Amino acid sequence: MNNFNHQHTAHCESGVMSTLLKSQGVDFNEAMVFGLASALTFVYIPLVKINGMPLISYRMPPRSIIKKVSKRLKVRLKIQKFRTPKAGQQALDQALDENKLVGLQTSVFWLPYFPPEMRFHFNAHNLIVYGKEENNYLISDPVFETVQRCSTSDLQKARFAKGALAAKGLMYYFEQTPDFTQIDLPTLVCKAIRKQAKQMLAPLFFVGVKGIRTVAKSIENLATCKKGEKYNKLYLGHIVRMQEEIGTGGAGFRYLYAYFLEQATEICQEPKFKKASEQMTQIGDQWREFATLCVKQCRKPTAEGYCEIASFLRGIADREALLWRYLKAI
Repeated sequence: MNNFNHQHTAHCESGVMSTLLKSQGVDFNEAMVFGLASALTFVYIPLVKINGMPLISYRMPPRSIIKKVSKRLKVRLKIQKFRTPKAGQQALDQALDENKLVGLQTSVFWLPYFPPEMRFHFNAHNLIVYGKEENNYLISDPVFETVQRCSTSDLQKARFAKGALAAKGLMYYFEQTPDFTQIDLPTLVCKAIRKQAKQMLAPLFFVGVKGIRTVAKSIENLATCKKGEKYNKLYLGHIVRMQEEIGTGGAGFRYLYAYFLEQATEICQEPKFKKASEQMTQIGDQWREFATLCVKQCRKPTAEGYCEIASFLRGIADREALLWRYLKAI
């Protein structure tokens, strides 16, 4: 495959998009891709359940990075879904025959190169297929340090797994070499940051800073919850898992966005972005500390512990609110 170099990145979708862009001559790292997509968020939706617990997400929905970056750079990706696994395999093989670098959405559970302890039913994992040798596809999975191999049958299972966020064989690639000569990167970066700030300051109880405060209140209510200590432990454990194990989670996404802001400082010649980057890194550290407090509470629960965790999380919300207002005003 021409112009292809495997990348080990923190997050799958931004990593795949970065690799695809680099193959076309645009040297955007995953932090730049993530930032341009305004992909950071916080969402708490109790009506939507993940393993019986409320949906908590620290990033925009799957495929939003792919679609938003393509739109902002005015490049065209061919994106396809399929009714049958056979049609999906035929389309993938044809794209590879045409020397295309192909992005896929898959299920982690069915990818055999993942260690057993890392496999779970998550259908929004992105990877790249860059070739095929006999009955094995050649895989560039951004969460691994080296390239991998996957049999045809296993990849078919991963592409067409059922359940939440089912990919239905989703694949995407550049139809032709895009023209990036007209990119006004400083303008794109500033627009993306402003949109990101508006998302995090949205006047909705389940989104952004207000969503963080809503979760803080829900944790505080655990002290008097009638569902019992077993439920409380599962709830806190769920929050930590969504933060630390799904993608790069709360703290990891903050570090990624901090690096984007650091790059924005140079691109836009705006030193205020540097200050914001440093503050975002500190907020990421606080999210990590929040996860540690939740784990300690699970191990040795106390009535006071829930209130302490809730108070700590409200402190994070306050710092994020100040930062996003600061960025919105630049």
